[in-house]
Amino acid sequence: MKNKALQTVAAAVVAALTISGCQCNGGQSQSASGEAISKQNVEESVREFVYPLPTAFEVTEMLNRIEASYMLDVCNDQDVVDKYLTEKKQALNLGIYSADMCYASTYNQQQSVMDYMNVVKKLIDALDMTQAVDPELPSKVENSENNKEEMTRLITESFYDSYDYLNRNNRGPVSILIVAGSWVEGLYITTHISNNTFDNKEMVKIILTQRDPIIKLVELLGNHKGNPNTDDIQAQLRPLHDIYVSLDESSISESQIEGIKTAVDAVRQYIVEY
Repeated sequence: MKNKALQTVAAAVVAALTISGCQCNGGQSQSASGEAISKQNVEESVREFVYPLPTAFEVTEMLNRIEASYMLDVCNDQDVVDKYLTEKKQALNLGIYSADMCYASTYNQQQSVMDYMNVVKKLIDALDMTQAVDPELPSKVENSENNKEEMTRLITESFYDSYDYLNRNNRGPVSILIVAGSWVEGLYITTHISNNTFDNKEMVKIILTQRDPIIKLVELLGNHKGNPNTDDIQAQLRPLHDIYVSLDESSISESQIEGIKTAVDAVRQYIVEY
């Protein structure tokens, strides 16, 4: 891991030096090979720990793309945020609420985004990770009211920054619990916005694409074996994981869809209860 980190930082330094030695053109610079290098490329290469799964935004954006309706009542109740008192519950539900915020941003639901951002901030404070988030993020998101792309970029960047921050500060178990909560909520939303999920082939495809992420998620939780919080949520996810492992990678039956829905219901209920 250290060698990989050093290689990443070295690459970032090389890129930065390349930029400083080149003339700017339209906000970008050219490397010796002629490849455009943007400020964002450099910033991303400095991150030591790369977010390991598709973000909730990527999942909810797929729902938006197939013109699935936005349903606020499928999201977690904002009023119960103060009832999550343990680090495990706070981290898992930070993931849940972050996914709900992504869902709202994907559909350009500005007021819901701001409401969820206030809830997310409470959990960020409770978990003592305020340094992981740009303090001006709420105002930046509010100012991007008429620019959905900018709003979602700001929110997803905060996902990456928080994950990187926690891991660099030896809080890997907390970071993976947040990822787990976010992933579970993304799948939960997907399986609960239609009464005839199996008849919607695009929806089925979205559910099927979560096979690799759940396998990866359980593997990542296993990297913290012996931590009671990660061991617990890994056990909760195991039934859902086993269903996905049994699938053919290119097809899924109606009974398997129902099995996934039941399994994700159970995990999500376990996470949001207080």
